[in-house]
Amino acid sequence: MSRNLLKNPSGDEELEFWELTENGGSQWKVEDMPGDCGHDFSSDGVSKYFATSFELCLKRQVIDLLAEGYSADQLDAQPAVTVEDWYCGRTDCGCTYQLSVDLLDENQEVIQEFRSEPVTLDPDCDDCSWKQVSHTFTDYGPGLRFISWEHGGQDTKFWEGWFGVRITGSSLTIDV
Repeated sequence: MSRNLLKNPSGDEELEFWELTENGGSQWKVEDMPGDCGHDFSSDGVSKYFATSFELCLKRQVIDLLAEGYSADQLDAQPAVTVEDWYCGRTDCGCTYQLSVDLLDENQEVIQEFRSEPVTLDPDCDDCSWKQVSHTFTDYGPGLRFISWEHGGQDTKFWEGWFGVRITGSSLTIDV
C-alpha cells in the first residue's frame, strides 16, 4: 500500500499544512463527524471533516516529490498517481464541490491536469451522503517533480456559517 502524500487529509490537525487559497464567507472550519444535518462516514479512523461556507473556500497543498524521497528515475518511469477525495452536503442546504490536481515539472509547469466534474448537491433532489471522486494519472511523460492539489466549494443559499460542502479522507498516492 502506498503512503498518502497529503498531510492532514481529514482535519485532525485543524487546517495545518493547507494553504487557504480562498477563505470566503465564515471561512474554513473543521468539525466532528457527523455534524449538524450530516451523514456518518464509513471509513474507520476518520472522525473530522473540513466545512466550507457561503462564499468560495479553496485549500491547497503542493507536494515536492523529491523532498518526499522519490528519485528522479522513479518519477520519470511514470508511476501511476492516484487521487481520491470524499465530499458530502448537509441535509438542509445545497452546496458545490470542486477538485483540481496538477502534475508539475521541476519549474512547477503543468504536465497533466485533472479537474473533477462540477458538482452541485441539492438536498431536495440529491442524496447528499458521502461520495468519492477518484482519478489515476498514467502515461503522463517524464519530468514529474511536484503535485498540486486544490479542492473546496461553498453553499448554494449563502447562509451565514458552515453550510457548504464537507470534505474528508483526501488521498494522493504514487504506485512505486
